[in-house]
Amino acid sequence: MSTIDDARWHLVANRRPADFLYAVTTMGIYCKPGCPSPPPKRGNVRYFADTAEAEAAGFRACKRCDPMGERAGIAKAVVADACAFIEAEPAIPSLEALAERSGYSRFHFLRMFRDHTGVTPRSYAEGVRARRLQAALSGGARVADAVAEAGFGSESRVYEDTGKLLGMTPGALRRGGAGETIRTALADSPFGRLLVGATATGVCYLGFAEPDDALLGDLRARFPKATIAADDAALTETVQAITAFMEEPKAALDLPLDLRGTAFQIRVWETLRRIPAGETRTYAELARMVGNPAAIRAVARSCATNPVSLAVPCHRVVGSNGDLTGYRWGVPRKAALLARESAAQEKERASL
Repeated sequence: MSTIDDARWHLVANRRPADFLYAVTTMGIYCKPGCPSPPPKRGNVRYFADTAEAEAAGFRACKRCDPMGERAGIAKAVVADACAFIEAEPAIPSLEALAERSGYSRFHFLRMFRDHTGVTPRSYAEGVRARRLQAALSGGARVADAVAEAGFGSESRVYEDTGKLLGMTPGALRRGGAGETIRTALADSPFGRLLVGATATGVCYLGFAEPDDALLGDLRARFPKATIAADDAALTETVQAITAFMEEPKAALDLPLDLRGTAFQIRVWETLRRIPAGETRTYAELARMVGNPAAIRAVARSCATNPVSLAVPCHRVVGSNGDLTGYRWGVPRKAALLARESAAQEKERASL
């Protein structure tokens, strides 16, 4: 019969993120379950709820996975400063300028930035510029004016990379869902408030863990000219399926979806749906699964723009070292979702 320790050991042995710590008695250190160090012998492992408990037992923090979060905290602040600088600059800053500002070498800064955001500084800056363009077009600005305001040199540059930048032509984006009706339902969920939006084709938006106004604002930003209509009754079964999945994700969240994006984005989103519950993949592994190993940055962007979280499980993608990288709805919720999925899979295996 499977025990809690069996489930914990499975996570440690497979380097899966979880909300506990383990210590190696022969080494005198404690680690996070996703630590990249070679797995220890099971007989040498002890489990702890938090860092205080592990420290009280006489163990010291691992320098590789940084369970105290000291190095991660410093790196997070450096990356946050760099992101703010990129957001404020009208042009794309060079890697040299960003590294000099951070006080780290180019290589160290690049790795730090990529580990925390999933993309390179240039890719992040291109995303900022694309968001400026999207905001201007959604507000009804002329294409030429929006292009200039966003910092692009010419309209031809935008049209050449339309799919990469916007997922649709500038004209389609200006229409912003005009003529469509999106039915919505708000509800409580295990992770806070939940908003579901659906067209006649299927679910086009799934957001949670924010106030109602913020969730509705996000939906309207994506479809600024669509008619948003509350229709709780029509979406009752959909909401129930989503909340049940959040509570105990035993199987895939199988919903009819209305996914809108480039061919590449949709390929990434469909590939994400093939990652089994309780398992994770790195961005590089996902790029290989998509069939384009060099497109790690584009894969990360596609994950970041996923409009239907949970149904397209971008929470199952982690950094190259196993760390949980940025998540639209908060890294703690990403960790909780992965832990619940692992526990559900262990329960399922134990019942066989």
